[in-house]
Amino acid sequence: MEKRAQLYEGKAKKVFATDDPNLVIVSYKDDATALDGLKKGTISGKGVINNRMSNFLMQILEQNGVKTHFVEELNDRDTVVKKVSIVPLEVIIRNISAGSFAKRFGVEEGIVFDEPTIEFSYKNDDLHDPLMNAYHAIALKLATKEEIDTIKSMAFKVNEVLKAYFLKLNVKLVDFKLEFGRLADGTIVLADEISPDTCRFWDAQTNEKLDKDRFRRDMGGVEDAYNEMMRRVFGE
Repeated sequence: MEKRAQLYEGKAKKVFATDDPNLVIVSYKDDATALDGLKKGTISGKGVINNRMSNFLMQILEQNGVKTHFVEELNDRDTVVKKVSIVPLEVIIRNISAGSFAKRFGVEEGIVFDEPTIEFSYKNDDLHDPLMNAYHAIALKLATKEEIDTIKSMAFKVNEVLKAYFLKLNVKLVDFKLEFGRLADGTIVLADEISPDTCRFWDAQTNEKLDKDRFRRDMGGVEDAYNEMMRRVFGE
C-alpha cells in the first residue's frame, strides 16, 4: 500500500490517499500543540509512540466488539485506516476530576467519580471547540439521535475495556478524548487515535503524570513520560 496525494494535515498527523478509495494512510508527526494551539513544540519520538500504541489499543478494542477504523500498521509512523467522514464531535470520558473539568467546576484534581462522565465538544478550531450537549448536536445536524446513542455506548465500552487494561499496567485512565467517523455505508466506527496525546494517564501508585499534561504545563520529562507509557504497553 503506497501513499498518494496528501488529503489533509492536522496538528499531529497527515492523511494520504491510496489506490483504494475506501482506505487512507495516516502518518504520525512529532509536532505537539496545546492550549488551543497557542503552545507549539516537538516531542521527540511521539509520532512513533502514538502510532504504535493507538494501533495496539484499537486491536484490543476490536477484540472486545468495538468497531474501529484500524486496518494495518505499515511501519513505525504510518498506518492504513478505513476512510471515514469524521463526526464533528469530540467525545470526552472522565473517570477522575482533572484538567478543564476541575477548573470549570472549581474542584481539585483527583476526585474519583462513582461512575464515568461523558461530554461533547463541537470540533471547530475557529470556535475553540465549545462544549455542547446531544440536543445541540442534533439541532445542528452534526449527528442523529441514533448516532449519538451509538457513540455514547461505544465510548463507555472503550472506557470499560481500556480502564481495566491500563490498571493491569499500574496506570489510572483519568480521562480521554475520542473521535468517531462514518464509513461510506453510514456505520459508526472509532477513529482518530488513543495515545498520551488524547488520554490522561497517571501512575496508579504515585499519580505521576504520564501524558501530554507534562507538555501543556511545562512540567518537563515529556519524552520520558511517553516512553514510559510505551514501555508499560509493549514491555520495551
